[in-house]
Amino acid sequence: MDRGFEIGFKAPLVDTFGRQITYLRLSVTDRCDLRCVYCMKARPEFLPKADLLSLEELTTICDAFIARGVTKIRVTGGEPLVRRDVMTLIENLGARIGRAGLEEVCLSTNATQLPRFAQRLADAGVKRINVSLDTLDPGRFSDLTRGGKLTDTLAGIDAAQAAGLNVKINAVALTGANETEIPDMITWAHGRAMDLTLIEVMPMGEVEADRADQFLSLGVVRDQLAVRWTLTDLPDRTGGPARYVRVEETGGRVGFITPLTGNFCAGCNRVRVTCTGELFMCLGRDGKLDLREALRAGGRDAVDALLDRAMDLKPEAHDFRIERGASSGANRDMARTGG
Repeated sequence: MDRGFEIGFKAPLVDTFGRQITYLRLSVTDRCDLRCVYCMKARPEFLPKADLLSLEELTTICDAFIARGVTKIRVTGGEPLVRRDVMTLIENLGARIGRAGLEEVCLSTNATQLPRFAQRLADAGVKRINVSLDTLDPGRFSDLTRGGKLTDTLAGIDAAQAAGLNVKINAVALTGANETEIPDMITWAHGRAMDLTLIEVMPMGEVEADRADQFLSLGVVRDQLAVRWTLTDLPDRTGGPARYVRVEETGGRVGFITPLTGNFCAGCNRVRVTCTGELFMCLGRDGKLDLREALRAGGRDAVDALLDRAMDLKPEAHDFRIERGASSGANRDMARTGG
């Protein structure tokens, strides 16, 4: 574990709209052991491993962000736990919690690898994870993931909770797929003391399906849930874009992430870095800067200069739109950007 780090604090990152960046979403790989129908093509073309930043370079980039006021880092993919030796990075970041301005390291995962890694994540200082799970029906799970096994994800959730990790379920709401199952998923999650966050499908990259056929408005979903249950709006925030309600009958929380029907950009506090060092200032736009080139050519000083440039370029809002045959969003896959 890296305990000899030096951060060297500098001015915080504040964009031209006065928003301070405190949250970094760091993708460590574009590879995944599932093939979700809304996330990637059936036969994706993964990046050559030689193009990826090393774990040491990823750590250096994280240190640059921590020095500029980032307090939360979420490790993502693809599926982050399929990257070889990724725990080295996570353990290094965990060593910075409470000692370098960093408050939290968390993880987004499909849970298939958690039986192997849950305890190590907890030991490294990770306290919260998000698990992507769109259905509790084994056949539907196989269809949505193109061959995945629901039992693998459920075993991972069991392992995470046994290790003391706080698990939140993320489910993409999909017309004609899981829309009728959402209440049962909420009941199941709350019965296991897990929050559940619903997400509108985003037009990221090309998939075989038309986004308009997949899209389900969470405004409609919320109205349907309100017929069944008593929903109380909550002021709770967890650092991301979700807006929460408490289901009075279950006592649990449901989050809504609504990039299409309820723009949340005014409070954006985050940026994304891909496994190849691309810095995206906005999930829904293609503008990027190359941290890999900066780091390898000029070290931390060059990275700092690029972070300042990023604050000048960060847009006020994304440009997501879903229309039949003419969706507007980002041209890259979600798996490449970081889920």
